[in-house]
Amino acid sequence: MMYPYLTLDDETEIVHSEMNTDNSVKVYIEKPDENDGFHCATCLLPDYEWKDIFGFSDTEIEKYKKIIENNAHLILELSQNGGFDNAAGF
Repeated sequence: MMYPYLTLDDETEIVHSEMNTDNSVKVYIEKPDENDGFHCATCLLPDYEWKDIFGFSDTEIEKYKKIIENNAHLILELSQNGGFDNAAGF
């Protein structure tokens, strides 16, 4: 299951998975594109392993890397509690 985390002003969506048994969390970034349909990228936490990058420029990926790095602790916590909408104390 994927949980919404953040929508940026350019319509980029950042969602995350539940925490897996190996303690990893998949963070998926997707942005609508008029020509390609969608640009997308995946980051696996806590290792910050980026893969399956399609359509994003290096500059965009650097921006998303900073967002993920600055929010990883929250994403990891939320991944254990059913996402932002279901987390107690938020």
